[in-house]
Amino acid sequence: MKERIIGIDVARALAVIGMIIVNFKVVLGEKGLDWVKSFASVFDGKSAATFVVLAGVGLALMTNSALKNKDKQKLKIVRNRIAKRALFLFIIGLSYIAIWPADILHFYGVYMLIILFLLKSNSRKIVASAITLILIYPLLISLWDYNTGWNFNTLEYLNFWTFKGFFRNLFFNGFHPVIPWASFMLFGFWFGKQDLNNEQFLKKSFWISSTLFVSIQVLSYCFISILSNGNQQTINELNEIIGTSPMPPLPVYMFNGITIAISVISACILIGKKYPENNIVKALNKTGQLALSFYVAHVVIGMGIIAVINPTKIGSYPVEYSVFYALIFSLFCILFAIYWLKNKKSGPIEWLMKKLID
Repeated sequence: MKERIIGIDVARALAVIGMIIVNFKVVLGEKGLDWVKSFASVFDGKSAATFVVLAGVGLALMTNSALKNKDKQKLKIVRNRIAKRALFLFIIGLSYIAIWPADILHFYGVYMLIILFLLKSNSRKIVASAITLILIYPLLISLWDYNTGWNFNTLEYLNFWTFKGFFRNLFFNGFHPVIPWASFMLFGFWFGKQDLNNEQFLKKSFWISSTLFVSIQVLSYCFISILSNGNQQTINELNEIIGTSPMPPLPVYMFNGITIAISVISACILIGKKYPENNIVKALNKTGQLALSFYVAHVVIGMGIIAVINPTKIGSYPVEYSVFYALIFSLFCILFAIYWLKNKKSGPIEWLMKKLID
């Protein structure tokens, strides 16, 4: 069995912690001190994007050997495994959609099926497909109303369980619609097909993606400032078009998410290679191995505890409380991972998935 790349699990841990901060802020409350809000907003859309890109990297690492050796039998086994995992995640995600409408796992399942269609494709075709999904999205928004089905005040989606509503939410205007969000996984799949043991490639990836990320952030901010003339309504409208907000997921946000994801993953792999025995690296490495379990746990347990203790206050907690609780919950996740992996090989949900599909 091929040895896991430490940095990928470190990046996965950081992505999950970022998602916990964002999701607790959205659900529990996000009004309060400006500096706390600014800190929490750093993770908006970026942690989830990194999480999806990492999934694509993982799929590439699963299939690289079979594709390189042209082993049809092994490829068939891996293809079936990916299809089963896609179905598992789709069902798991939908199972608690009533309490967590912003679930990303059921979208994952569809992203993974798209990867299956491009499994044997070369790098150019994979990247071209990803970019096509990103660029086609503005066209879709010009044809259909993005706000259809949404009550953005309560984040409720009307007629979600009807065929039309479900299909629209899944592919067009849900929290992580297949078009264009699947491109995150496609870029991850492309990245995972590269030589991730090559330090020169990783350093080059880090600097290029970091430069592009900063450039996109600065250009977006400058254009919005110049074009709005300080008018708040215009700023809000421009933010949706050329801002880096994840809803709607227009090209500026998508490329912003891809560049930060590649930057973080490259940096984490380099750090993992250089400091494999560092205690923080080792702790995050273990946490990343239980990423799926912690994603489910932060909804069912993390948000569930608050819902049981004081359900009427959900949504009105100060942002300081939301972020502090997210950090404490993340710390417990890290400690749990260290303890759990002393005697186990995988997390609870990861174990269940392997038991059912492998």
